[in-house]
Amino acid sequence: MSAPGRDEIDRALALDAAWAERARAAWLTMMALAVFGDLKGRRIGGVPRLRKQALDSGERLRAALADRDWIPQPRERLKNALATAIALSDALDELTDAAGALDGGADRGAFCDAVAALRVQTMDELGPRANAWAALLDRRGEADDNR
Repeated sequence: MSAPGRDEIDRALALDAAWAERARAAWLTMMALAVFGDLKGRRIGGVPRLRKQALDSGERLRAALADRDWIPQPRERLKNALATAIALSDALDELTDAAGALDGGADRGAFCDAVAALRVQTMDELGPRANAWAALLDRRGEADDNR
């Protein structure tokens, strides 16, 4: 199998602008509830930590949506995209766990729903893409090994 070309990698890394906007909107909805919602935690300091995790998920989402044209090597662009998708998934896992630790507040249900919606909105798109990026990296590595 031949190594993927620059055009194939560019197509694989291209993200749909409408999807990216929906992902941003889902994060903004969740973040508004995290900051302004009535949330109660089981532990002292739990809600402020949850807000930090919500912000971290936004930073990870921003990185996942970022343009990678500044990275000159196609393999490095793929590695960066894959790493950011994995980091976003991990951040969303931590946020989901933190949301599950909430035990009250008028907005608890809406916040948990917003976290779940954010996870679906982002990972339903990025999960399969991450697998495709990994497969392209494997193909590129195999082609390099066969030289």
